[in-house]
Amino acid sequence: MAIERKIHIHDGPGGPFESMFVGDPDAGIQPGVLLFPNFFGAKEWDFAKAETLAAQGYKVLVVDYYGQGKRGHDMESSGKLLHAFMADRSVVKGRVLSALAELRLLPGVDKGKLGAIGFCAGGKCVLDLARAGGEIKAGVSFHGVYDAPPFPNAAITAKLLICDGWNDNLCPPDAKVALCKELTEADVDWQFISYSRTGHAFTADDMPLNADRSFGFQSDTNRRSWKAMTDFLAEVLG
Repeated sequence: MAIERKIHIHDGPGGPFESMFVGDPDAGIQPGVLLFPNFFGAKEWDFAKAETLAAQGYKVLVVDYYGQGKRGHDMESSGKLLHAFMADRSVVKGRVLSALAELRLLPGVDKGKLGAIGFCAGGKCVLDLARAGGEIKAGVSFHGVYDAPPFPNAAITAKLLICDGWNDNLCPPDAKVALCKELTEADVDWQFISYSRTGHAFTADDMPLNADRSFGFQSDTNRRSWKAMTDFLAEVLG
């Protein structure tokens, strides 16, 4: 097995975009997975995660959702990029659907077995892709944000796994319940796992866990949620 990275420049709403395609080119046809980064944008951390996923038998597109050359370097610059991106949820919808269309075109991707995973803002992208009726079979959100867009959803066909930190101040209990209610009313096959002693950014190993455990890396939750994702993707895309 030889996992390779290949820069993939593509057009789309507000483009061009510089994503990264990761996989074993000699493995033949495999399920395809979009990986939506956290609010810093596509970076080495995401490429390494994509390699881990590719080693499990997937072709992975790490999505650039900000635009070529637009990356966050710290909390302030990333916040500005995220605010501009999320200010219009129709823009988010257009870009995530465009990323899915790109994944379908890439070599070795099984167009009938597509999924998406995302971290932080990327988790929100996964949910919005499902809400937009994106033709994915599986979607996984890690410490995402749950507010619904201000327009009606399309029919959601994806099965969803939401991995959540109970102490996450960005998603208090009423936001968690609202998402579960939204998905239940849409008759979605969903799972919601909320981990104790865990806050936002629990997969970010460069972010120390703060005193009230509302933000930062939580090694147990990081490990458990990745295992939950691995089992879920194997079940739905296998």
